[in-house]
Amino acid sequence: MALRAMGYETVMVNCNPETVSTDYSTSDRLYFEPLTPEDVAEVIAAERAACVGDARVVGVIVSLGGQTPLKLSHSLDPALVLGTPVAAIDAAEDREQWSAICTSLGLRQPPGDVALTLEEARAVVKRVGYPVLIRPSYVLGGRAMEIVYDDAALQRVMADLTSAHGSLAREGGVSQSRPILLDSFLEDAIEVDVDAVRDARGGIFIAGVMEHVEEAGVHSGDSACALPPQSLSVGVVATLQDYTKKIADALGVVGLINVQYAVKNEEVYVLEANPRASRTVPFVAKATGVPVAQVAVEVMMGTTLATLRERGVVPDSTPVPAYVSVKEAVLPFSRFPGVDTVLGPEMRSTGEVMGIGESFGIAFAKSQLAAGTRLPDEGQVFFSLADRDKVAGLALARELSALGFRLAATVGTAGFLRSNDVRVDTLVGKVGLGDLGVDALKMIAAREVQMVINTPSGSSARSDGAEIRAACVAHGVACVTTLNAGFAAAKGIADTRAHGWRVHSLQELHA
Repeated sequence: MALRAMGYETVMVNCNPETVSTDYSTSDRLYFEPLTPEDVAEVIAAERAACVGDARVVGVIVSLGGQTPLKLSHSLDPALVLGTPVAAIDAAEDREQWSAICTSLGLRQPPGDVALTLEEARAVVKRVGYPVLIRPSYVLGGRAMEIVYDDAALQRVMADLTSAHGSLAREGGVSQSRPILLDSFLEDAIEVDVDAVRDARGGIFIAGVMEHVEEAGVHSGDSACALPPQSLSVGVVATLQDYTKKIADALGVVGLINVQYAVKNEEVYVLEANPRASRTVPFVAKATGVPVAQVAVEVMMGTTLATLRERGVVPDSTPVPAYVSVKEAVLPFSRFPGVDTVLGPEMRSTGEVMGIGESFGIAFAKSQLAAGTRLPDEGQVFFSLADRDKVAGLALARELSALGFRLAATVGTAGFLRSNDVRVDTLVGKVGLGDLGVDALKMIAAREVQMVINTPSGSSARSDGAEIRAACVAHGVACVTTLNAGFAAAKGIADTRAHGWRVHSLQELHA
């Protein structure tokens, strides 16, 4: 639509007929073709053949369609690629080039390396230590990514990734140009997304800094996030903006860039940079009122940010709204009975919603309602905490108890809470054993609890509590699998109880 307003005809290529965003009336022409080098080349040839008079194919935009177009950029004439050059896309994707850029800029990264075999992976782990985040190169949605805590899990994940019939088999497997990445995993860090637009002259606009609700390790597509950030210091936000500008300059980005960071003990670590539109762009646009996609397109076509500022399209600095916006993932678990709902580095969401409110709590509660979960206002909360979460979980239990909720807990969690003077009304036995007379699954099925706080961790994350989490989905009981989300829920309950909420249209907010 932005290109049409600038006087260009647009041609869309999409392999998915179900994609509503590429409705046939949006672009001048729409090709439903496989996204392969051969098919894209044929589309370009067909369009060139159809040009009349002085008309010509001006270029191809690859940075507004996710990871697949970035991979296809190598098959295109570099002169045809509009915006960020293909070489810059490679620099962000290639581990050695990317690490060299971060080192030259003096930016911290979690220590790590690449591997092609299990032996090489073991050598990396020996240097950086467990836990490690394992991920393939050039994948979308965190596919096949996993956090590994021990040798057995490392062997299992590497065997799958390197197998002729494993997770990457359909994409050609692992190779020197597409190795497996292993990074030290920063536990208990805050993850942050920054979206920015840079023009060809080096001008930059930081569109939004988003603080994730869930800690680092949950894929950004599955994590709730808040704009403006709620717990980051002014100094950390300034550092994030400075790092983003340095990275965009070093890569030579023209258009959109998304950079993901982890913040731990006020130290900022760079996780990755994507020289393309991220899934957060529509959220940032709606939260701030700045048409980020339009800005990016105009910049890719040669307009400077200075010109856009003069026109009033782009503000002078990063917008800081007077209200809070929260993006939340919509997860499909209700359609897959028995599937474990624990979140991790591989994306599982099928959509997103957002809530806007006068406070973080109200915005978070609205986002949960939009995603299909109504936070309870009263009743009983069931706690089942991993050992490493018990100390932090104590504060959450006290908050919920102060809000008037009765507490139920498994034996180990109950013992810890009671030893710290937190009242636990109901003791819950192990699933299926009924050793204490109260079975967790039966209690959930009978709606005797209104919310479950269940935090798995370590290599057993996919097995511990899986039945409890599946039961919550089956019976529509709110289930939280990270403490940060638990604290956000408590804040949402407290704020909505104190202030209620009002509904505003985006037009009102951005008037």
